Amino acid sequence: MRPQQVLLLGLMLLVPVLAFLFLKSFGTNRYALPFYLPEHVDSTLVAGKWQRDTVFHQLGSFQLREAASGREVSGAELRAQSLYVLSAMPPGCPPECQRQTAQLVRVQEKFRQESRVRLASVLTGPDSLAARYAEQAGAIAGKWYFLTGNESTVTRLLEQELRLPPTAGTYPLVVQLVDRDGYVRGRYNGTSERDMNRLITEISVLLYIYEHP
Repeated sequence: MRPQQVLLLGLMLLVPVLAFLFLKSFGTNRYALPFYLPEHVDSTLVAGKWQRDTVFHQLGSFQLREAASGREVSGAELRAQSLYVLSAMPPGCPPECQRQTAQLVRVQEKFRQESRVRLASVLTGPDSLAARYAEQAGAIAGKWYFLTGNESTVTRLLEQELRLPPTAGTYPLVVQLVDRDGYVRGRYNGTSERDMNRLITEISVLLYIYEHP
């Protein structure tokens, strides 16, 4: 092999190594989660140029009753520690709802010891029914809240705040990740193991972002 070929081969082998060392020493891992529920686009004049920014919906205040204790729980309380996972339970909890509940049990167990993560399931109906669902799911007090309220309050939360379209008197089984500022940062099919695995990952990502601003 000619000297020039040897030199060229050496350089080809050296470049990836140098790139790896550079990224390892100076690179910064950056994670970002999207925002959901866009509301409108704002235009701002910056240095003589118009910049367009999407403004996303921030959940309004709401207050529902926790079935287990009977006390009122607000959205501000749910996100006070960091974030919460919000879901809706249709009346009677059909098989699809039961699959969603099983997936939420996985989320609860994954973050059992993480005080910054809470879960909330919203449903209409008597407290006794919601308390029974909570017991069947093995909901941990202070970790997973089963919330009830009058129909108008629940409807406003699900339709106006979370923008879930009702179909035949029920709502799609969409699980939502709400951050500490009240923004929706993730939406997932509650019956899909793959989607709920993504939820678990993105909860960890959001906690990492809070730890490393």
